[in-house]
Amino acid sequence: MTAPDQPGREEHSAHQQDPGGNEPDGTSLRDLGPAAAAVSDVVRGVRDDQLAAPTPCPRYAVGDVLQHLDGLAEAFAMAARKETSPDGPGPSGDAALLPADWRERIPQRLTALAEAWRDPSAWTGPTAAGGVELDGATAGLVALDELVVHGWDLARGTGQDYAPDEASIAGARAFVALFSGPGTEDMRGDAFGPELAAPEGATPLEELLAMTGRDPRAPLPGAAPR
Repeated sequence: MTAPDQPGREEHSAHQQDPGGNEPDGTSLRDLGPAAAAVSDVVRGVRDDQLAAPTPCPRYAVGDVLQHLDGLAEAFAMAARKETSPDGPGPSGDAALLPADWRERIPQRLTALAEAWRDPSAWTGPTAAGGVELDGATAGLVALDELVVHGWDLARGTGQDYAPDEASIAGARAFVALFSGPGTEDMRGDAFGPELAAPEGATPLEELLAMTGRDPRAPLPGAAPR
């Protein structure tokens, strides 16, 4: 999974075809709406007493993941619109920066994110997110990957059910596959943990998580009460 402070990687070429079959010219677009809705459901289910609980993302507690989602939703919506953020660096993942109305604001921002990426022009041409320059097609896949995988982090850390749709999982996997497999270790940088083997009988989501360096079936020490 992309690291909390790394919304994208400059190595992504605008001329690369993603493993999911999309040409990065915007001719085959992905709808971020289902993933945004699934993550929003999890956000609304987080209790205040769970904000300090751990998640599978080592540097992030539940509150940090929430703040990261809040920031990335805004950053990648701006990327879709080819707007420059006046605030500099992208989403930081710091629970101390969570607004008081986060249960309402994050879903609103996620909805706006999905809507911004429904514009075909979002998937073409150069853009930037969190200070990282990348092409529109790659930025869209990064945003989708962030939603799917951090949505799982949040659900896992708060004991909630989470079932993103197959198309969203495939889109996220298309991005992560660019940095998976033999010979890609140096390309992963700090954006992903070391790739793991998927467990026997893994679901598509579990396969994606293993590609990002997460063990989808490992117990979570100190997990939040259900």
